Amino acid sequence: MTNPDPLLVSSYDYDLPQELIATKPAEPKDSAKLLVYNRADGSITHAIFRDILQYIPNDTAVILNDTKVIKARIFGHKESGAKVELLINSPLEENRFLVYIRGRVKVGTKLFFDNDLEAVVTALHEDGTRVVTFFKEGKVLDFPSLHEVLERIGHIPLPPYIKREDTKEDEEDYQTLFAQKIGAVAAPTASLHFTPQLFEKMTKQFDTAYITLHVGAGTFKPVEVEEIQKHTMHSEFYEIPEVTKKIIDSKQKILAVGTTVTRTIEYYVRTHLTTGESDLFLHPKNPPQRVDFLLTNFHLPKSTLLMLVASFVGLEKSLEIYHEAIAKEYKFFSYGDAMLIL
Repeated sequence: MTNPDPLLVSSYDYDLPQELIATKPAEPKDSAKLLVYNRADGSITHAIFRDILQYIPNDTAVILNDTKVIKARIFGHKESGAKVELLINSPLEENRFLVYIRGRVKVGTKLFFDNDLEAVVTALHEDGTRVVTFFKEGKVLDFPSLHEVLERIGHIPLPPYIKREDTKEDEEDYQTLFAQKIGAVAAPTASLHFTPQLFEKMTKQFDTAYITLHVGAGTFKPVEVEEIQKHTMHSEFYEIPEVTKKIIDSKQKILAVGTTVTRTIEYYVRTHLTTGESDLFLHPKNPPQRVDFLLTNFHLPKSTLLMLVASFVGLEKSLEIYHEAIAKEYKFFSYGDAMLIL
């Protein structure tokens, strides 16, 4: 059999039994499985997440994403009474918002939601996104004002492969312990495994620092071209504080907790910009230049996230690790188990 081509999307496919898609987190969260892959000797170790600290090399800086998931999914209706579902993706300039709408709309369509929230569609994009302006009692809403309304009427935007309604538990489960900056519509899921006790232990043992990257709905967007270098990556707002910048600029080893942290650090290394919109696409032909170690979950077939994993270990090794995880019945995707690449 010929070696798979790391530049073809089809090479990143694999078969996942439906029952291995996690629909809720492990309980307690740090009882999730942890697969540790050591690139130095090619070894795979099967562990439990609560034991992760013994695998992280000494003097490593651990960098996390402090974005906070908003209740970005709302349900309403058009003037005709037809139902619509709206998913907020990101704020734009001039109090406009990039959204996805389930239900046919055109420019000028008015949408009505609970709590006297209204929206008017102002633009339609070819990629399926829409632009809307939100109103309440005739007044245009900015992001903080909209967020207040969403807290009352919105739903946690669970990923599309979790085939159930969101619950009260998801408000806590789909949020990291250290979430601070509102703006994400998907959680940085590698961080969801920490319990308060384990997290406190880690902060005492290792230097910890934060970046902010507001994860957008584009993270779930399928790659629709066969040659991955022709894929247009979605962009997401990021910010790197001075304390984190100093670590990145130093020679200290870095563990990126999640793909969002990895892309933010690597975008900064390439541009020297500490804030802006990151659209970096990491894959085997565009590997990381600064991040040493990666903590991540198990990702969708043919996704840019799996391609990012392959940028660390190569395509063939990625598929080998995934097949091993399937054989050992690891849980996959957002609420699933974790992998540490050393």
